[in-house]
Amino acid sequence: MPSSPLLVADGVSKSFGITRALNGASLQVRPGEVLALTGPSGSGKSTLLHCLSGILAPDSGRVSFEGRDLTAMSDRERSALRRGAFGFVFQFGQLVPELTCLENVALPLRLAGVRRSRAERRAAELLVRLEVVEVAGKRPGQASGGQGQRVAVARALVTDPQVIFADEPTGALDSRNGEQVMRLLVAAAKERGSAVVLVTHEARIASYADREVSFRDGAAVVAEGVR
Repeated sequence: MPSSPLLVADGVSKSFGITRALNGASLQVRPGEVLALTGPSGSGKSTLLHCLSGILAPDSGRVSFEGRDLTAMSDRERSALRRGAFGFVFQFGQLVPELTCLENVALPLRLAGVRRSRAERRAAELLVRLEVVEVAGKRPGQASGGQGQRVAVARALVTDPQVIFADEPTGALDSRNGEQVMRLLVAAAKERGSAVVLVTHEARIASYADREVSFRDGAAVVAEGVR
């Protein structure tokens, strides 16, 4: 695994009102690795993921991507990263209900100015790869939970991102569908050399990671080495 980190959090703190969610959290993510952030509810792991991805700005500390300081970037620059270099999978998919599953997967490319035919061709390839091409013409409400989450994974991968952020991606699924989504997500990310930052409270889901960092009270308390 390359020694140079791709994404770094250094002493990151974040509060919401009087509640401190992060308290000097630090970690590194290397290219191509799957990193699991674990810990009890309220430990700060999802807040850190949002700071790492530029969705939230920390109150103090620094987040850098490829050596560039995310905390010093403009909103426009961070948005550009989220459209291209970063992909996202959330617990409930957050697909656009008015679009077909194929159109949902193609959407990040369309927003980047890619022609519809090319974007949808690329989207269809990913739906095949993720074993869910049968729902391409359906709207998300017509797909099962497991199918919808695989569509969300395809959407996260469509721009060939350098980092995929997955926040409880199997939390709304039964164990069988959750295992399938994780297997496909990790395999597809590894094929493309994408790093994955995974938030989960489930040990079986964390077991898909190369490395695990446990959180408590907004800080890393245990970091397990790469397998």
